[in-house]
Formats: sequence, structure tokens, C-alpha cells
Amino acid sequence: MRRGKGGTDMATSRAEQRAATRRALLAEGRRRFAADGYHDVVLAEVAAAVGVTKGAAYHHFASKAGLFRAVVAEVQHELGERVAAVADAHTDPWEQLRAGCHAFLAAGADPAVRRIVLLDAPTVLGWDEWRATDEDASARHLTEALEELVALGVIADQPVAPLAGLLSGAMNEAAVRLARSTAPTALADTERALDLLLSGLRTRPPAG
Repeated sequence: MRRGKGGTDMATSRAEQRAATRRALLAEGRRRFAADGYHDVVLAEVAAAVGVTKGAAYHHFASKAGLFRAVVAEVQHELGERVAAVADAHTDPWEQLRAGCHAFLAAGADPAVRRIVLLDAPTVLGWDEWRATDEDASARHLTEALEELVALGVIADQPVAPLAGLLSGAMNEAAVRLARSTAPTALADTERALDLLLSGLRTRPPAG
């Protein structure tokens, strides 16, 4: 029995070590992708920085693109959670939508979001895969918010899926443009345009 327990402990230890290695590679890859951009990152250097072999990095992610794909998914997930948290700080459903949309645009100020998600991911992963990761991480929150607003009569009764797609596409395009812009008023100008776009969806003015 002791041998079996020891074998289980060893298996658990190896699993924990593999998980720790994967987390370390993700963290270092994320740091380098954000700082240097995808094309200037070398997978062997990422592995060396965390004290593992290049073979270990390939075991976990198969390629630099595989590591990048995992980093994008991680950053996208965090972005979705961040936007949802900002929206949930409001009680009024309309303000939840507006605050969430503003938070999504403002997130481009985060170097990891800007370089990894907005600048490199569309090119490295391709538009379809990039949009799919956005769907998994952020778009569902937008769809849920719009569904609630339609149910409350704040937005006219209509199919929500195409509306969510239109609004999500507009915000993604705006976020990419912001990531490439150096104009000091770019974010404020985009937020004003977004508010005008959103106000056009309302069937009735705000209460009070």
C-alpha cells in the first residue's frame, strides 16, 4: 500500500511540476509577446528564461504559435472578466452596457491587450480565429446585456444575435484603430462616437 501511495504521490508531483512549467512558460511568453511582439520572440529563449529545455516548451505548446494562441486566450479571458466586472458595478442595465463597452475600448491601454490581442493576434491567428476567441471571452457578455435590454423594452424587439455581431464588430474595429493611433484625443473621441451609436438603439430615454 505504501508503494501505491508513493506512486500516486509521485504522479501528483509530476503533474504539479508540468502544470507549474506550463504556467511559467505562459507568463514568460506573455511578457515577451507584450514587450517585443510576436515576430521577435524566440521560443527557445522563452524556455531558457524559465529554466526548462526547448523540448519542454514544444511538449506543452508544440510551437511558438501554440504558445501565442494560449497567451491570447488567457488575455482575452481576463479582458472579458474585466469588462464584465466594470459592467456589473452598475445596477441599471443600460449603464451596464455602456460601461462595459467603454471598458472594452479603454482596455487597449493595457500593453498586453494592445500588443497581443489587438495588434498581433489578428495577423498571427487570422481574423476568423481571433473573432472566435473574442466570442468565447467577451461577446457572450454583450449578447446577454442586449437580451436583457430587449426584454425590458429599452431596445426595440429584434433578433439579438445580429445586433450583437454588429456592435461587437464595430467595437473590435474601434479597438484596433485605437491601438494603432497616437492621437491624444483618440479614446475620448471614440467614446463619444460610441455613446452616439448606442443612444440610437434606445426606444425610450433614460429614467429621470
